[in-house]
Amino acid sequence: MKRRSILMSFSSAVQGIAQVVRSERNMRIHLCIALLVVVFASAVGVTRLELMALVFAIGLVFTTELFNTAVEEVVDLITPDFHPRAGMIKNITAGGVLAAALTAAAIGYLVFIDYLLRLDELLLRGKMPLPCLVATAVAVVLVFVFGWRGLARRSRPSGHTAVAFALAAAIWETSRGVPVVAGLLLAVVVAHSRLEGGRHSWGEVLTGALLGACLSLLFFQLLA
Repeated sequence: MKRRSILMSFSSAVQGIAQVVRSERNMRIHLCIALLVVVFASAVGVTRLELMALVFAIGLVFTTELFNTAVEEVVDLITPDFHPRAGMIKNITAGGVLAAALTAAAIGYLVFIDYLLRLDELLLRGKMPLPCLVATAVAVVLVFVFGWRGLARRSRPSGHTAVAFALAAAIWETSRGVPVVAGLLLAVVVAHSRLEGGRHSWGEVLTGALLGACLSLLFFQLLA
């Protein structure tokens, strides 16, 4: 067997991760939560040690989910039909993912509890920079979009449109005049491109636009 280069091995590993993200709903949910955690951690300004703990927790959950998927694929390959032992193996690996997720939740609680207790000081007294506010609003929109897709597979709100209208709503709340018009026009162009490219239907684009704009407006109104 010919030995593969490091680059080819790395490429294969990336393809494996991408395959799990495409095929596993739980992995997409983990990614959304991780994105929200990273954005919130950046917004509140966690320490380097706290960030290390969060990165470890996220990596732990991702790793266990990857191994869980791999074990399930091997079990299905060996015994396509139902077998009690195969079900037990899948339950054990799923339990490993649950244990990792609970550990990550505990780490997140210990890291963020002090920041949450003084969230009014960080937000309402203007200590969070505007770019962080916008990034947090977009992250919340993405979590809702991918959560929607994960829970209702037949409904696929346009993520690009949701982000575009979330940014347009953020510009609406923070600026006046030409930037507002430009933001709305760009959001409409993005929505139109998703339709023209055949990526989404009218309903999916409209759902994404309403979801992004409403969540972003609500986010900024709550902080006003």
